[in-house]
Amino acid sequence: MDVPGRTFNSALASLIEVIADAAFVAIDFELSGIPPKSYKDQKATKDRPTGKPSLQDRYAENKLAAEKYHILQMGITCVGENNYRGEYVVRPYNFNLKPGVDKGMNISRDSTYSNDGMNKLREGVKYYVKLMLIAMDFLEEHGFDREAARKTGIHYLSRAEEARERYLNAQSQDRARFTDVEPNVSDTKSWELLKRLREEVNAWKTNKPPKPDFLNFAPIGYAKHPFPDQGLNNFQKFLVHQCIRKEYPELVTSTQAGFIQIVAYDKDREDGRKEYRARTFEERLAKQVGLRWLVEAIHGGDLSKINPDSFIRGGGVRQPTISRFNELQKQLLGCSTVLVGHNLFMDLIYFYACFFGPLPNKVEDFLLIINQLFPRIIDTKYLATHDDPYLHNSELSKLDERLSREAEPKIVLHPSHPKYDSAKPFHEAGYDSYMTAKVFLRLAVKLEASAKYFEDLPSPIDDGFYTPPEMGVLIDYHEASKTLQAVNDASSKSSSQPSSGSTVPRTTFSHTTKFDLLGDLSQEQMDTLALGARAGEPEATPDANIGRDPPRRLPAWESGFWKVYGNKLRVNGTIEE
Repeated sequence: MDVPGRTFNSALASLIEVIADAAFVAIDFELSGIPPKSYKDQKATKDRPTGKPSLQDRYAENKLAAEKYHILQMGITCVGENNYRGEYVVRPYNFNLKPGVDKGMNISRDSTYSNDGMNKLREGVKYYVKLMLIAMDFLEEHGFDREAARKTGIHYLSRAEEARERYLNAQSQDRARFTDVEPNVSDTKSWELLKRLREEVNAWKTNKPPKPDFLNFAPIGYAKHPFPDQGLNNFQKFLVHQCIRKEYPELVTSTQAGFIQIVAYDKDREDGRKEYRARTFEERLAKQVGLRWLVEAIHGGDLSKINPDSFIRGGGVRQPTISRFNELQKQLLGCSTVLVGHNLFMDLIYFYACFFGPLPNKVEDFLLIINQLFPRIIDTKYLATHDDPYLHNSELSKLDERLSREAEPKIVLHPSHPKYDSAKPFHEAGYDSYMTAKVFLRLAVKLEASAKYFEDLPSPIDDGFYTPPEMGVLIDYHEASKTLQAVNDASSKSSSQPSSGSTVPRTTFSHTTKFDLLGDLSQEQMDTLALGARAGEPEATPDANIGRDPPRRLPAWESGFWKVYGNKLRVNGTIEE
């Protein structure tokens, strides 16, 4: 399902509800530029005996690329469990991103879509421009429409960009921070303007009633030609605001198109204006945060700044009520879902740079941050190459084709997501995330049924540490979690909010059995499940299940299977192999 920018806000609550009900979320990105293969075919040196880069080297080149380029398209596929039918229901979504920001924002971001962004890149490192053009040509060859994406794209702000915008807005509201500016001695026009301002203000104040309760100050003759280009310029407006603030504390000013309006100070009115400015700022910022709200939902972040009016007014799509949306916020807060991707290392670097903030310099620090944000990560490339690290072709489309012959588990597209039922737009982010979800389900069930992972399980006396011998292991769940716990224990415990790294089971994927899930549900949710079972299930016939094996399902997260396959990424071609 394509979600354009014009309908995103009205669909936001429904999207968050789908994420909240998902057993896992598969992601994929299409990028405006790729990292250079700067270490390819390099000769052996004293520091690099094999000629291969280190994991830190590989991270550094990806970091540099993620700081120059953008995510152009994001695909997420939410996968729900239908326990009664023994099937997985998938809902793929495709989003175009709009790298540019609204003019009212104090954020500078070069856009891949704009000529200005292209020119700035050309003035920089030409090699990176070449890589960007290669990436864009590749996407356009596979049907990516840059102009359509620019028009239908969805805004986004990273956490760091949002924090900066809030800081600058607070600074702009602080009158005490303004530095006085005096016109140059030779600037006679400005001095004459201030002289006339004082004369008009004093005359207005001394006038006897009835008199206007406001004074509009503008250039002489502006009333006859009220066009903005004939009004006060920005510097003149600044001088007027400054003069009134310093010399007439009983008055306040407000900026109009070409003039300044001056009125007597009224506390109630000013408090109302302050409240209005704060409300409109939050609404504008929430819209600019845009696609990151879905990332926060996947992570289990704070969604309290979303304005319910944006989706209550929406039409055409079933929307949760405000009370249900409040429940979703509580349900998701501190509860990171299982995140699935194919060849995730580079994607996670771009993902963090785009939606969270500046990347740390060391790969070890990056891994700790990712483990805190998403404590349950699965790389389908690692699953596919675990038994054979040198698998000839672990390309996503090839894996999907090979595994499509597997009868289990049963995977069905949700009826409202028919786009990929027949179409196969490879390298569209939504479709690639759909393939990733299918590959994950079939591959995990197939591997679990083979029971080979028992050979790789850690010893029960190894104190929780486990480092498998295969090449390309990046994140180890036990070691990273233990290190992260030490970091968390040393941090302040005064916050009343749940830890961003905590996990709250919400699907049978997160439980040993599906019956364990019942302990986490409210009575209303249990009644809904029971009603759905009665209304949606075909009536059982006598002896219908005799001799039939139960459908294969994903192993529960607590099982030994994920101690072998979970929280590990494949990174090929490094000296750590």
